[in-house]
Amino acid sequence: MVSTTPWLLAVLETLTYLGGTQVAWIVLSVAVVWLAIRRERALAVYVAATGLGAAALTTGVKTLVGRPRPIVDSPVTGTSGLSFPSGHSLGSAVTYGVLLLVFLPVVSPRLRRPVAAAAVLLVIAIGLTRIGLAVHYPSDVLGGWSLAVLWLIVTAVAFRRWHDKAGLGSPALIEGLQPEEERRLHPAPANDSLLPAGWHTVAGLVAGVVLIWGGLVALGLLITEKLAFVARWDTSVAEWFASIRTELLTDIFFASSRFGDTRNIVILMVVAVPLAAALTRRWRPPLFLLVAVGGEVLLFVAAATVVGRSRPAVEHLTPGLPPTSSFPSGHVAATAAAYGAVALLIVAWSTARVRYGAIVVAVVLALSVATARLYIGVHHPTDVMASLLYVSVWLAVCWFVLRPGRPDATEDRGLRHQERVENDRLGRT
Repeated sequence: MVSTTPWLLAVLETLTYLGGTQVAWIVLSVAVVWLAIRRERALAVYVAATGLGAAALTTGVKTLVGRPRPIVDSPVTGTSGLSFPSGHSLGSAVTYGVLLLVFLPVVSPRLRRPVAAAAVLLVIAIGLTRIGLAVHYPSDVLGGWSLAVLWLIVTAVAFRRWHDKAGLGSPALIEGLQPEEERRLHPAPANDSLLPAGWHTVAGLVAGVVLIWGGLVALGLLITEKLAFVARWDTSVAEWFASIRTELLTDIFFASSRFGDTRNIVILMVVAVPLAAALTRRWRPPLFLLVAVGGEVLLFVAAATVVGRSRPAVEHLTPGLPPTSSFPSGHVAATAAAYGAVALLIVAWSTARVRYGAIVVAVVLALSVATARLYIGVHHPTDVMASLLYVSVWLAVCWFVLRPGRPDATEDRGLRHQERVENDRLGRT
């Protein structure tokens, strides 16, 4: 049934990806760096040790048991390795269990049980996808969950023993491993405002999206329907890129293009958003990253749907792409938005030397992906130029509306004073 139902297969593959090794390594590594930045050394060691132990358990037990994968008449997806226990089931349970134990103190007490229940349901769903995709037996999944729970218990008990010996008590696990560190674990102080001008901020962003979308659509229709000389130039450039193709250049430009792949942009955001909050201790920088990339995607989809420009009439080195999604370039826009937004935050919050490096990297990556998309034959020059233009305007709108830069001296002093008051209150309680 799964192999003959495309939407169900897509759902299962998306859910199972959330329990994969790549996601676990990225999420736990970001958590360790976050905790190290916030000087939570004990929790950072706990996360690292628990994650590494889970990886060792998965590999070791698989080797000891040596159970082969299920063999079915109609394979849904291909995978290699041994079957028992399910690495996705064990890894996801440990990953999301560790995040719960460490970060529960920042969750409102009335929401802790629902959040824990949601994490459990996600782990169960990931395990069931391994059965639905026919890559594990049910006993593999149950074995993975059982080993994960045992490992979480062992590491949590060891941490609580240290916690108690340090004179910090033995709080209930529903409060987290170190509830007394709630202030340091919070992404930002309670007094830090998310939106600089309340709902006026949202109105400004919406107005920016509408105006940029209108200008982008008008530009796309003008190029495709009115400016014949521009269309001819587009065609000649596309044909020139197709004429210079070599095996070496193809390898180079395919590697460059991957910087704009959806998966890599998502990974960048998974890393950059929490680290922006950890380093700045403010809500607006991570919000700026999310809005910048999310707005870029919305603008791209809305403009491409209306313009519907055909791709260049040359051989496409990437088959299977939609034939009428040439204007604007999604890869170029995503690269410019994601790396450009990160670079802007680095410029605002870092030293001069790092600032210049961030700007250079963002520009080089955007231009590299733009050139690669032209070489691969899936976009016209005006497609990538329009992408760079509208993303630049969108980033400017997000920056001036959200104001994610370093607070000025007066605002910073006020925030620090309120933080000290809050810290004194927490210390007395």
